[in-house]
Amino acid sequence: MAEIGHNGGPSLAGGVSWRKHCWSAAREALLPTLPIEVVRTRVKRAQALGLDYKTYAGVRAATGHDVVAFLFSSNALRVSVLRPAMPEARAEKLAQVQCGRLALAVAPLGPGMMEAANPVLHGVSPAPYALAGFSEVRAMLRAALGKLPSDRVILVGDLGLERDWCAAGRLAAYLPAERYFETPPRT
Repeated sequence: MAEIGHNGGPSLAGGVSWRKHCWSAAREALLPTLPIEVVRTRVKRAQALGLDYKTYAGVRAATGHDVVAFLFSSNALRVSVLRPAMPEARAEKLAQVQCGRLALAVAPLGPGMMEAANPVLHGVSPAPYALAGFSEVRAMLRAALGKLPSDRVILVGDLGLERDWCAAGRLAAYLPAERYFETPPRT
């Protein structure tokens, strides 16, 4: 008889290899086997987003939704007050992305300056301040997203601080800029 709070999973009394086998088998039974047509469609969608399939499938599995937009920090786009236009390679990749392309202008860079220099972006908002509280960060990200559902937006950032924005804004995922821009999509 299981104790109160027991989830009915395999006993932890056995060895490590037995526990690993039991949990692996349980996870495999939990995950559905997708038809090949669905997998092909998702591979094409991942390519259209500029993501490798593993990353796209992970976001899809975690949220249960497709990606509708990316939210880039100005740091991830390599934009600054001295150079308000992003590097050509990054602009070319963003021009090919088939979803929303939003950005956050990290101070002292202003949203207007960044938006004027980067026409491939669909919108630019001010980024949360470094010492902003959790609720203030959430409000600023919500304002940047407008009517977009936050759990369908991936944040692409370049600093550890920006990773925290993902939790505050309840975003789908966080991707480091080097992983998104410098790694060619794998299928």
